Amino acid sequence: MIRDFLKHLFPRVVIERNLRIGYTFCLGGLAFTALMLMAATGLLLLLYYQPTPERAFPSILFLESRVFGGAYLRSLHRLTSHLLLVLLFLHTMRVVLTGAYQRPRQLNWVIGCLLLGLCVFEGYTGYLLPFDQLAYWATQTGMELLGAVPFGGVIRQVLVPDGVGQPLSLLRFYALHVALIPLTLLILCFLHFYRVRKNKGVLPYL
Repeated sequence: MIRDFLKHLFPRVVIERNLRIGYTFCLGGLAFTALMLMAATGLLLLLYYQPTPERAFPSILFLESRVFGGAYLRSLHRLTSHLLLVLLFLHTMRVVLTGAYQRPRQLNWVIGCLLLGLCVFEGYTGYLLPFDQLAYWATQTGMELLGAVPFGGVIRQVLVPDGVGQPLSLLRFYALHVALIPLTLLILCFLHFYRVRKNKGVLPYL
């Protein structure tokens, strides 16, 4: 799977006409590039962020005011997250409108839907981390809305056992955002690209 993933990123042969913007618009590749950019900027932000209710917001202020390029780095991370979701929605629309979810690509369609849902959840967990008023109340609203879905109470208890913004809850959002969800996304991306090559995608030379 890893070999096919690398071959997909660095193909040995590319037909010239397929280099033009066409059938797929390279939306999947652009989304993956945005994901990698988010990972790189996120790793740099980890050097200064402190995941505690007392230090989270001050650490953001320190990053933006005292660290060279800190405000640019944080803005790049945030704007890239918006770009990633836009690209994923466009990619999903392209797949639906062109019928690329049909046999034999049903499994890859399911994997893609999981990737979309996880990226939305990744954005939600990251929204709380700056721990300003906007982040707090947006997360609080999201947790209240969970009560309207099946098993929402169980999910809320797992995510915010001591209340939104409390030490354990903030730590769980932090662990999800920087470790558990990114690792799952990377594995699913590997599997997604592997299935694209296995199904030959839209390019017969894969």
